[in-house]
This record gives sequence, C-alpha cells and structure tokens, in this order.
Amino acid sequence: MTMHVRVRTLAALTGAALLAAITQGAAQAPKYKPISVKTPDGLTISAQEWGNPNGPEILLIHGFGQSHLSWMRQVNSDLAKEFRIITYDLRGHGYSDKPLDKAPYHDNKAWGDEVKAVMDAAGLKRPVLVGWSYAGRVISDYVTTHGADKIAGINFVDASIKFFPEFVGENLNNMGGMASDDLATNIAATRAFVHGCFEKQPTADDFEIMLSFNMMVPAKVRVNLGGRALDATEVMSRLKIPVLVTHGDKDRNSKLGTAQYTAKTIPGAKLSVYEGIGHAPFYEDAARFNTELTALVRSANRTN
Repeated sequence: MTMHVRVRTLAALTGAALLAAITQGAAQAPKYKPISVKTPDGLTISAQEWGNPNGPEILLIHGFGQSHLSWMRQVNSDLAKEFRIITYDLRGHGYSDKPLDKAPYHDNKAWGDEVKAVMDAAGLKRPVLVGWSYAGRVISDYVTTHGADKIAGINFVDASIKFFPEFVGENLNNMGGMASDDLATNIAATRAFVHGCFEKQPTADDFEIMLSFNMMVPAKVRVNLGGRALDATEVMSRLKIPVLVTHGDKDRNSKLGTAQYTAKTIPGAKLSVYEGIGHAPFYEDAARFNTELTALVRSANRTN
C-alpha cells in the first residue's frame, strides 16, 4: 500500500479500529475505556483510560499537533500492568473539540481548567503529570490555576516552564508552513516538522500514523496555539513534589538549556539527559523512559 493511500485510509478510521491499525502485528491491541470530558468553557475533550484500574495514577499530556496516540509505547507496555494511565487529546487536537477562534487557546486558566476537568472526569486522586513539549505550558497553567495539592509529581518531557528565544530549535521554522491554508504547503511543512521531532526516526508505519494525527489539527488552530506568553518560574520554584526533567540532547525543537533552567528552578528536580535522542525520548528510547517514569511514580507515591 502506498503511503498516501495508507494515510488516507488511517485517517478514515476511528476509535478501536484506528488503534487496531496502529498496533497491527502486536499480539493484542491494548484495551482502553473512553472518557468524555466537558470543560468549564464548554468544550468536549476526548480522554482514555488504560492499564491497571487499581494502580498508581499517571496522566499523559501530549504536545503541539499531536494526540493521545503519541503515547502508544507507554500504554502498550509494562507500565500498563502496574499503573492506571489516562491520556487525552488537548483542545484543538485529535477527537477533542476544535474551536477556530483565538480566545479558547489564549486563556491560560482555560488550559488549567481542562486538565482539572480530565482529572475529575477520570476520578484521579493524585496522579503524576507527564507533559511533552507544549504540555509544559499546560501543566504550568494547571499548577498556576489550581495549585499542586492534587498531583503526586511531574515529569517534564522536552518541555518548558519559561520561554527563552535563544533555546528555540530550528525545527520550529516549519511552523509558518504548518499554518498555511494551501494544503500542499501545509502537508510538506508538517512532514518536515514530524521528522524534525526525532533524532532516531520512527518506523514508516508509525510515521504515517503521526502524520495523520498531526494533520487533524486545523491550520487556524495551529496559528492560535502560538504567541502565548510563558513564565511559570515563580510558581514552579515553590513546588514541593518530586519532579523529573527529561530531555534529548539532540532536540531540534527546544534546546537543552530549557531543561537545565527547569531543573535549576524547581527544588529537588532531577535532570535526565538522553544522549543522541531528539524531541521524543518516550518514543526514541521507550525502555529507558518507561523505567525512569516507573521510578518517579513509585517514589512520588511513597513520598505522598
């Protein structure tokens, strides 16, 4: 099957059928329970529950242009045997609502409220939040709006708590094309962006999946996601929960200085640098990532 035909076919699938296509060749596709979430500002958010329903809790939050499917190497791993895992599609992404006006994407409180709405709908008591890339902003919005009393720990994954222009990587040069209303331009820029998120490139099948869910984010939403100020230094400097800062040293979206600043700012935070890895350590070195996340969640639950 040619790539463009396969991408078109996958884009037409939904729910369990899409997941089965993604996990073809696996002995059994992972099972999940769908969760419908309504945010205080009226959006419907698509969320999923995986793994051990009685285990310690993990909330995985994806990055810009991505979806809950980004975490397949976590929910389809030994993590799911030990932990209760919740994923969801951010507003504007995946199967969540995608308003085209700017306001829902530039209200910091709305982003924090969205995280809380997911936690409430899933019945989470004290999860460890794992935030990839743009989700560093989302977690910062949650902690700023609702505090850290209801979370056991945080794993920042190639994510920021403060914007530094000097730490922006060259892969973000693709953002202009990704905001284009010309479809060919948009697809070409999105393909380049997805490739640029990895030093160790995804398999051909996985890349097709990634391109498919990246293309589900409208150009207008991509535009509206940009330009939001970020400086959570003050609130993060007061955290008293376990924090792991994970970063690939070959990240072409966000340079290593971003992670070093986060680790320096948050009391007791541990910095884990992945040598030879790009913007997606959880995919490029899933075994190490899952091991370190397991240690964090166990430690956070002992601490709390």
